[in-house]
Amino acid sequence: MTAIRVILAEDMHMIRAALTALLRLESDIEVVAEVTRGDEIVPTALATRPDVAIVDIDLPVVDGITAAAELRERLPACRVLVLTALGRPGHVRRALAAGIEAFLVKDAPGDRLADAIRRTAAGLRVLDPELVSAATAYGESPLTPRESTVLKEAARGASAEEIASRLHLSPGTVRNYLTGAITKTGARNKIDAIRIAEDAGWL
Repeated sequence: MTAIRVILAEDMHMIRAALTALLRLESDIEVVAEVTRGDEIVPTALATRPDVAIVDIDLPVVDGITAAAELRERLPACRVLVLTALGRPGHVRRALAAGIEAFLVKDAPGDRLADAIRRTAAGLRVLDPELVSAATAYGESPLTPRESTVLKEAARGASAEEIASRLHLSPGTVRNYLTGAITKTGARNKIDAIRIAEDAGWL
């Protein structure tokens, strides 16, 4: 029987090593490549032709869902399993919208991961029912693109002045965008708005 060829995209070294070691115990699964950044997924997959790409969401340079969507276009034969420590409804919704076949949290038992890989390779959709249910409870982001950008910069710890300089805006305009984001998310303050937006997958 031909082994299921897998590419693993995970930027945390210990987690990546543990997943690789776990999958090597499965006689019908072969890890053919490992990458640590989102922008490495598509070129590596095109070179190795895997059956399944296991993709973390929070990857450097390009996030996992964006990379997965591009992978689906460039290499339709490779199916995608999103693996993340963040069971955030907004991320699930984004994954579903991108046509992701499987979405699994990292703390799932090892046998569930192997089973999810097999089912994904077989063309089945593997999604936690509770995550899907929670995802449908969230609508689209209420934030404008500019509000999202400003809030992302704030989430990285940038001050209003730094954000203004990067985005070629005045500090007052940046504060207005932050106020708008706080109001639209129903938050108490900037930190609360960042938390709400991240949990919902709006950033």
